[in-house]
Amino acid sequence: MKFAHIADVHIGAYYDETLAELSSKAFEYTIGKCVEEKVDFIIVSGDLFHVSIPDLGAVDKAVKQMRRAKDAGIPIYVVYGSHDYSPSGKSIIDILDSSGLVTKIVKGRIEDNKLRLEFITDEKTNAKITGISARKKGLESKYYEILDRDALEREEEFKIFSFHSGIEEFKPRELTPVECIPISYLPKGFDYYAGGHIHDRSENTLPGYKNVIFPGPIFSGYPRDLEKNAKGAERGFYIVTYNDNTIKHKFIPIKVCESTYYEYDATGKNSNQVKNEFQKNIGEIDANKKIVLLKVKGKLAGGRTSEIDFSEMKNLLYSNGAIYVNVNRYGFTSSEYTDVKVSGEDVNLIESKLFRENIGSVKLEQDKLLGKKGISLAQNLLKTTRLNPKINESKKNYDARQVDDGITTLELKEVM
Repeated sequence: MKFAHIADVHIGAYYDETLAELSSKAFEYTIGKCVEEKVDFIIVSGDLFHVSIPDLGAVDKAVKQMRRAKDAGIPIYVVYGSHDYSPSGKSIIDILDSSGLVTKIVKGRIEDNKLRLEFITDEKTNAKITGISARKKGLESKYYEILDRDALEREEEFKIFSFHSGIEEFKPRELTPVECIPISYLPKGFDYYAGGHIHDRSENTLPGYKNVIFPGPIFSGYPRDLEKNAKGAERGFYIVTYNDNTIKHKFIPIKVCESTYYEYDATGKNSNQVKNEFQKNIGEIDANKKIVLLKVKGKLAGGRTSEIDFSEMKNLLYSNGAIYVNVNRYGFTSSEYTDVKVSGEDVNLIESKLFRENIGSVKLEQDKLLGKKGISLAQNLLKTTRLNPKINESKKNYDARQVDDGITTLELKEVM
């Protein structure tokens, strides 16, 4: 048999038109390659979509590709990821399952405080497929704790277990704080373990657990994925073959565009130095038809971060042919602002303390921007910027709504 294993597609993750189009192209290439290779079936190990009810424009493009696979006689078997899971059971995955475009893998029942999973048998190959879907915040671990592993291990024939959870023994060092499940939670003796959720590719084996594979995303689901892409991380999926009791898995790389990454350390420099050096350096970047990711870090010795016009630098890169530019400034600070350390668990309380400690560092004249009024206004404006797009809301309408809400919050008036 021959099957494809993909994960973390994150359809609908981006409102930026360029990134959304690249994401669609990656999925189109994946399905096209599966049809070309004449795989018997496709397994999606979670996060096919970025949210349970995604943008319908992105869904429409994805459905056309799924239909392409169906017309080629290639069934698609899916488990929920932590993103496309819905506690109400009303997810786009359920709609696609009802339409026959995909088949949800997870079928089972709880008896005597045991989760007894059923197998789905692929008609063409007789491969037996089962698995456990993800839930938000790793809550699927409760299902693994009551899983009847003995019954699954006794089942014969070629078996695949699909899941969307990190494995403690295999997780990357950078994910040390992230809760994962131990390998012992999975049933032993399966021929292939189709993993998802971890956005780094890995091929793993332990006694009793062979072929525990994480393909990583086919393009990107988060900004950090874009950064890793620019640093050389390969993205793609696996095609797995089984012949004469031998399993081989081949990684199929996908590269929908070129990316470049540039990092600048501003430590010990003043704002004028940073502006001049940074602008000179990015002007030398080959940005043509590329995603360009910039990172500025460090503490200025003089001047303010606001004195550096990053939008001007982004425009320079766009004029040099960049298709998408992002500037990461989260680690960029100024010595004119006091380092403030606050403790607590309530986000609103922490933010209030931070604003209260720093508001004296800003020279302002308007009464509503000072003291308690200024802190309250800052918090309200922060809440406004955090509002998520509405279902099926276009980026243009979302941006316009953000501006209108900000103007209202600041009690400003438009001058005609």
